[in-house]
Amino acid sequence: MQDGTIAIVGAGQAGGWAAQTLRAEGFGGRIVLVGNERHRPYERPPLSKSVLAGEAPADTTHLQKPEAFDALNLDWRPGVSATRIDRTTKQLHLSDGETVRYDKLILCTGGRARRLAIPGAGLPGVFTLRSIDDAAALGAALVSGKRLLVVGGGWIGLEVAATARGKGLDVTVVEAMERLCERTVPPEVSGYLLRLHASRGVRVELGTGMERLEQGADGESLRATLSDGRTLACDLVLAGIGLVANDELAREAGLACEGGVLVDSQCRSSDPDILAAGDVAVWHCERAGRRMRLESWQNAQEQGIAAARSALGIEVNHQPLPWFWSDQYGINLQIFGMPAPQHQAVMRGDPQGDSFVMFFIDGCKVAAALGPNSARDLRFARRLIERGTSVDPQQLADMQLPLSRL
Repeated sequence: MQDGTIAIVGAGQAGGWAAQTLRAEGFGGRIVLVGNERHRPYERPPLSKSVLAGEAPADTTHLQKPEAFDALNLDWRPGVSATRIDRTTKQLHLSDGETVRYDKLILCTGGRARRLAIPGAGLPGVFTLRSIDDAAALGAALVSGKRLLVVGGGWIGLEVAATARGKGLDVTVVEAMERLCERTVPPEVSGYLLRLHASRGVRVELGTGMERLEQGADGESLRATLSDGRTLACDLVLAGIGLVANDELAREAGLACEGGVLVDSQCRSSDPDILAAGDVAVWHCERAGRRMRLESWQNAQEQGIAAARSALGIEVNHQPLPWFWSDQYGINLQIFGMPAPQHQAVMRGDPQGDSFVMFFIDGCKVAAALGPNSARDLRFARRLIERGTSVDPQQLADMQLPLSRL
């Protein structure tokens, strides 16, 4: 396919990479890029870190410089939403009343921050963080000396907590589960994260939910009531409680969805002319052995690229090795693969320190690896995973044996 019209709904990282890839692969037809924000396609990871801290301007997150974006020659529709897909006539209906006829349609609609479902959730001073505009609003409110309550001890909550401490705020994290990042890391890493934040002065309340928020007696502060009856006074609240996939457009069009748009390894939905990529796409991850949505910078980029190539008729097989990272207090923690409870855990280094690697062995092969400040060892761990190299757990744990030898 080298002409016709390809429409992309969603102008985030996945949509931006899809558009760029179409041109890079020689597609000379019309590309309609629909984005409900007015910003050009951008990356989200800096929003909770350098952009939120005020260390980097928002435009540094853009995927392309203005001249490179213009050179893509897109039919760019900023500030416009897609309202309906007519699969029979292959028309995309937009919020400004226009319709776009497509030959292929790529859904990169992403997700939205889950909001607190408690009384008082709509009070002033309650924030979520998903977009450039969210980062600008929250960043302006993060004033030294104020008290921030972070609801949710996952990655976004912990990154905001670290950024806020760096700006001189008093920070408390409330997490309903029994440990930090419980869904994605083993207890050893949860413990490391807890010690890291406690050492920087963050108070962490585990196994505790939120019941309600109320205006403080002074009319400016907030009072949070926890599930155990305690109350906490604060000035700001950040809800970091996960993401809701924006799959309504797809579901209303009759596409198969399961907490996101179901796609195959070629990024095709149940309609072969409609593809999906990024945070909204649900696919069968062979490494994890299950269907999943992968909310990561890596997947947004790689699946956006794969969807664009697939739309052009190029054979693709989107089965990446999942990769995730988080920066907190200048410490970089990376995860390769999908750790699972049935894996044998092998520790390399001291988990009480700021540099170690945990390996997860499936049979005699490394299935996943993670750790803070261990980029070099993790590069070798990634190679072991990708090559399916048989390993000896004792050798992995031996700090005197360079991983390059394996």
